Amino acid sequence: MSASVSTPERSPAGASGASSAPAPRKPGRVPGRARVWAIRAPLLPALVFLIAVTQLPFVATVVISFFDWNSLSPDKRAFSAFSNYGEVFSDPSLRDSVFTTVLLTASVVIVSVVLGLLLALLLDRKFIGRGFVRTLLITPFLLVPVSAALMWKHVLYNPEYGLLNGAWAWFAGLFGVDNPGQPDWISDMPLAAVATALVWQWTPFMMLILLAGLQSRSAEQMEAARLDGANAWQMFCYLTLPHLRRYLELGVLLGSIYIVQNFDAVFTITAGGLGTANLPYTIYQTFYQAHEYGLASAAGVVVVIGTIVVATFALRVVSSLFSEEAGRA
Repeated sequence: MSASVSTPERSPAGASGASSAPAPRKPGRVPGRARVWAIRAPLLPALVFLIAVTQLPFVATVVISFFDWNSLSPDKRAFSAFSNYGEVFSDPSLRDSVFTTVLLTASVVIVSVVLGLLLALLLDRKFIGRGFVRTLLITPFLLVPVSAALMWKHVLYNPEYGLLNGAWAWFAGLFGVDNPGQPDWISDMPLAAVATALVWQWTPFMMLILLAGLQSRSAEQMEAARLDGANAWQMFCYLTLPHLRRYLELGVLLGSIYIVQNFDAVFTITAGGLGTANLPYTIYQTFYQAHEYGLASAAGVVVVIGTIVVATFALRVVSSLFSEEAGRA
């Protein structure tokens, strides 16, 4: 008998238990981690620059706020912990400036939103010259804040040659009043004078936001409501206004962030006098005139923290708007 010797058959590729060789890497393919860094590397100079010009000065301001530091007596500088923050909330001038800031911001934002909504409703309609009118209405927002404040102070508010007194005299002449007087608008109503200049400049900003909201309405929904017999007021109350809620919130939040930090109008029109000194102007006085570096830094930190809180709500509103638009798409 002859013994048959069987040779083992070669297992096919891919059988279980066989170790498969790693796939060759394609030429030019970058590993995952290296690819991520290759994408982020061009952004690093901008990030370093942003940290250098924003975060490092803020950290320095926080550090200075814990010191009793007057530049007129540099040898008496000492660590004071939270005493500067306690003085921020207890000093009468700083408390008055906080109240003025809140009053000025609230009045400017409310009036700007109402006027911006009215102008947005006007520009949402089609009429001859709408593009030209829109350009004219946007112009105040494009002006440099100091230039706008100087224009209001000298061209409009001046009691001798201002346009407001000229219009006042002409209007009084229509009723037979020969000498109506020349009101000094800045001295008689200083806070209202500053608020009016800010309203004139920030109303176009609110108008643009609300106009974008109006133009994002569903045309089919508006047409269906019109066919069902809804009048213009009902469509505004039950369709337009609920749709504009997010845009109104965004305008109020962004306007509050910018107007709380306003310095140009107060400095240019009234120089902080007559009860118009808001918190940014008071910080300027504390730092550059009283030379109280620690106290001014503490007040600045308080303003920054308050602004960050408001900005957080603004970012949430913006993200919700983007989510709604993505859902419609």
